Formats: sequence, C-alpha cells, structure tokens
Amino acid sequence: MPEAVIVSALRTPIGTAVKGTLRETTAFDLAHHVVEATTKQLETDAPIDDLVLGEGRYGGGVIARHAAVTAGLTGVPGLAHNRHCAAGMAAVQTAAAGIRAGMDRLVLAGGVNADSTAPKSRFRVGPEEWADPWTSPSHPDRPDAPNLDMSITVGWNAAVKSGISREELDAWALRSHRNAISAIDEGRFGDEVVPIDTPFGQFAVDEHPRRTTTLEKLASLKVLHPEIDGFSITAGNAAGANDGAALLTVASDELGLPALATIRSWASVGVDPADTGLAPIEAITKAARKAGISLGEVKLFEINEAFASVPIAAVRALDLDPDLVNVNGSGCSLGHPVAATGARMIVTTIHELRRRGGGLAIVAMCAGGGMGSATVLEVAAP
Repeated sequence: MPEAVIVSALRTPIGTAVKGTLRETTAFDLAHHVVEATTKQLETDAPIDDLVLGEGRYGGGVIARHAAVTAGLTGVPGLAHNRHCAAGMAAVQTAAAGIRAGMDRLVLAGGVNADSTAPKSRFRVGPEEWADPWTSPSHPDRPDAPNLDMSITVGWNAAVKSGISREELDAWALRSHRNAISAIDEGRFGDEVVPIDTPFGQFAVDEHPRRTTTLEKLASLKVLHPEIDGFSITAGNAAGANDGAALLTVASDELGLPALATIRSWASVGVDPADTGLAPIEAITKAARKAGISLGEVKLFEINEAFASVPIAAVRALDLDPDLVNVNGSGCSLGHPVAATGARMIVTTIHELRRRGGGLAIVAMCAGGGMGSATVLEVAAP
C-alpha cells in the first residue's frame, strides 16, 4: 500500500470577515490563489489526479473545479467537501485515502472559506440592522443543543461538562492571542503564508490576532447569553468569523517527491450534538489507536478553538501537556475560516514541527452537529 505524503503546504493569510482586508475577495479568488501558488511549487511531471476542497456557504457549487479551470488545470476534476468545521481536514483525508488505495498518485486538497462574500452572508434589513446569515442546520434543533447557536451547543456545554470556569476560558483565549502574535513577530508563518493581492493592497499577515488584548479586556466582555445563569461564553473566548484558504499537495510516496510529512492515520466520530465540543477527545483517541501510537509520543497538537472550552476539555480528558497544544494560536486568535480551518491547521502544524525537528503531531477539531475529526502526521525533519 502506498504511503500518502504531503509535499507542499500553503495558506493565505486569514482575514477578519466583513471588516477585514479580504472583505471583497470571493471564495473563488481565494481558491484560485492557493491552487496557482501550489502548482508553481510542484516539481514533478506527474499529472494531478484531483482537486478536493472543503467549502461552505457558497450555494452548492464546486469551487474546486472552478479553481482548476481558472488555474489552467482543465484536465483536473474537482470535488466539494463539507464536514462542517472539519471540511478542509476531510478533504486532506479523502486525498490520502485515494492515494493509499492506489487510485490516485497526486491530489491537491484543502479548504476555502469567505464569510465576507458568501451569498446572504450579510444583508441590510433596516438603517442600522443586519440580518443573520442563513445557515443550513447540521442537526435537528433541541433546547440543549440549538442547531444554529454553537455558543450553547459547543462552547457552553463543553465548559459545563468539563467544569471549566469563565476565568479559565479567558486565560486560554489570551494565551492564544499571545502565541499567535509571537508567531507572527518571529516570522514562524513565513514558509506557509502566500500573500494575496486585494482591492485594499497586498495582504500578507493574519489580521485577526489582537495585539492589545488583556485578561482585563476579555473579562469585561458581556456573555452571549446573560439570561442563562453562569453563562461564560463571550466573543473573546470564541473563534471569530473569518476568510481564508489552505491547500496541501498529497502524493504517493512512490513518486519519490521530498516529503514534508506522512499522513499516518485519521479518524472521524459522531457524538450527541450536545457533546460536540467534546468530540475531539474521541477523535484523537481513535486516530492515535489507528496509528499505533501513544499520546505521550506526540510532540505537537493543534485542537481548534471553535471555543476555548474545546481544547481545554481535551487537555483535561486526555492529560495532555498544554505547552504542546496550539503553540501558534488557533481559532480564538488566528480565527476560524470554517471550511478552510482543518487544512490550515495541518499546514501550520507541519511547518511548526519541522522547525522543531520533526516528529509526530495530531491535529483535531469538533464539527457542527456532533462530529469530531483528527489526523495523525509524522513530520519530517528539515
């Protein structure tokens, strides 16, 4: 069975939706940009077998095929993937599956998300009033797990069930911002970010991390549901709404291309929708078991901060060293361009662990509707 290796890993900078630099950039623009940048890096005559992109909010088209055509890859088909927040990760897993099955040898896989320009992402209904975006629900609506309010279904439920306080949530969010700002200032994203031209100039640096945030500022934010006794979720300890894209080249090791990482295993799980924020715990355990590794062997984790309660719950349940988790920030700071986040996390983890000398990594996340997904990587030394 061929091994599935990753031979390139790129992403756009992440923009803040609606008010950020990518506010007039479409998902099609973002996808074209990362596909073009990736193909320029490829050093092989092997044909590209497929282009798989996680996508959402764009009405059911196939952005991957659109990007293939605009990038001059007319002979490459496209596949649209949607596993909610884990769509970009699912795209990479699907690429790996095709390669390990011997059906493909070279696949571009990732995700794209443009909240700012998605159809009905924002529309005015009054002089100072905006309508909420329409979103397809991922599970039947329930009082304990509203299908369009993840602050309860994911953030609050995970915090309550794991005994996480508001102070702990805010402290984790502050840590996330500080880690992201340090990574930016130290140039740790230099090998992964491909700048993109926008109507507002060239965009090259993630703009969502807040350099001036403090614990006091986070503590002063109002909770999202003051009518719920003890509610602890705020805009500060939750992920943002964001725009961005990420793309990896997944190849058969039989091509002999220099590998950044090998995909050792992956796993997705379903849990009760009210336990969505706890789903990464099961996904990490399942993926590690499939890879035949112990969590003590893992040198780096990224567990998406859809809400700060999600990684905190996983750290507690799995007895992880928090110093190995989200070392460059995650959803609370870098942001959560939903359909792209899973691929973005893989991109960032590969480059960071190569900087540290290589080894095993696990990237994991929850996904709306009671899902979780995780991918085990063995990252090559530089």
